[in-house]
Amino acid sequence: MHALGLIESNSIARGIEISDAMVKTADVTILVAKTICPGKYIVLVGGDVAAVNQSVRAGLEVMPDVVVDDFIIPNIHPSILPAISGGTVVDKVEAVGIIETYSVAATVVAADYAVKAASVIPLRLHLAFGIGGKSYVVLTGDVADVKTAVDAGSAVAGEKGLLVQKVVIPRPHTEVVASLL
Repeated sequence: MHALGLIESNSIARGIEISDAMVKTADVTILVAKTICPGKYIVLVGGDVAAVNQSVRAGLEVMPDVVVDDFIIPNIHPSILPAISGGTVVDKVEAVGIIETYSVAATVVAADYAVKAASVIPLRLHLAFGIGGKSYVVLTGDVADVKTAVDAGSAVAGEKGLLVQKVVIPRPHTEVVASLL
């Protein structure tokens, strides 16, 4: 899988319709298609770059007025999908950085930018389940790398006006780390 594309809509019914258009248009695989808080619907597809581009464009044409956010990431960093699934394990945490956004799409893009900007590991991407539609990514690495990564990811979310907050915590307490995993 070389690329990811996502459309986040404020309508469940239209979101399902968008997902249908996306997979009928191009050879992509639906990785996630589900409701999220507060009554939004996301469709995440993967495939080669051209197919994902075509798929997302087709989905956006179905009902553009219900789209909250979207993205196409041509060369997704390989650490992002395991973090979405919650499967990232690390031995040591020197610092954590958190980027909180108003949309799922903004968090995934911010996470991708962050891990490409510095030597960090995404521990978790929490995608709008039970938190009012907000999303966040938790990153770890040494303090300098976490600061660089958080700044890079926050900048891209901020450009879209979707950044809620960013935080870097050097030497987090072990109980805090355990609560994040």
